[in-house]
Amino acid sequence: MSEHLRTALSLANYGLPVLPLRKGKVPFGNCSACAKNACGGRPNMKNPGPCTCPAPCHAWAAATTDLATLTGPGWASAWTQAQAVAYHPGGAGLTVVDLDNAEAVTWARRTLPATRTVATTRGEHWIYRGAMQSANAVRDDVDIKSTMSYARWLGSGAGTMTALPDVVRALIVKKPATARPAPHGVSVSVPVGGGECRHRTPTYLARGIAMAEQRISEASSAVHTTVYRTFLAVLSTHGRCGCLTDTHVARLFTAAQAKGETARHCNDAWTNARTALGM
Repeated sequence: MSEHLRTALSLANYGLPVLPLRKGKVPFGNCSACAKNACGGRPNMKNPGPCTCPAPCHAWAAATTDLATLTGPGWASAWTQAQAVAYHPGGAGLTVVDLDNAEAVTWARRTLPATRTVATTRGEHWIYRGAMQSANAVRDDVDIKSTMSYARWLGSGAGTMTALPDVVRALIVKKPATARPAPHGVSVSVPVGGGECRHRTPTYLARGIAMAEQRISEASSAVHTTVYRTFLAVLSTHGRCGCLTDTHVARLFTAAQAKGETARHCNDAWTNARTALGM
């Protein structure tokens, strides 16, 4: 049994949903049964859990506490290749404030209530009891990892875990239009003349997002470029008329991260696409 599998089983026994990470500290790609959305495209907003395949597919949604699944044949190959263990904070009722450098840590110490902290390569994870919506780049070098997200296991840390405070929940609240928008969101003015989108229908938008997810999921090479061009296409079609919501953007980011993109890569691609379109 590998060291990473032993760690995963220990965490699962404590109720922490876990999954293996491959080289680059990212989730394993989908198996053949889940490729190209053959399994129905899960996870999604209607069916947020993992599909019924035996492999650790769909990134964060694969995280589980089921020992039989973790040690089953579908996961065996992944554990032999695993470079680290991750967990789904929201699945355990937790929220991780990911502080990516010393400046972000300094900000947290001035601003946030003390809680359990875990040292990372470049900064710290601050872990609170309570789940919330995940969000990237809520401020410079600060991400929120909770529901529909994963965090790398780096040890139990130090300090007493405290309840999720309102000041952390407030970090994902949209700022006024005059403020600088978070990179993962969309903040654009509606068209003049009633604000109605000339092509907006629920079916049109739903199909467009599904096609964008599929395009990213099917990328076999040049994933960075595919993600950027897909973001560009979505923004050019829906970015100026108020169609996009945080839920739509989260779906695109989830698809990109399932292909190995980091949260930072997603943010950069989204920001660059907006800049290219003059948004």
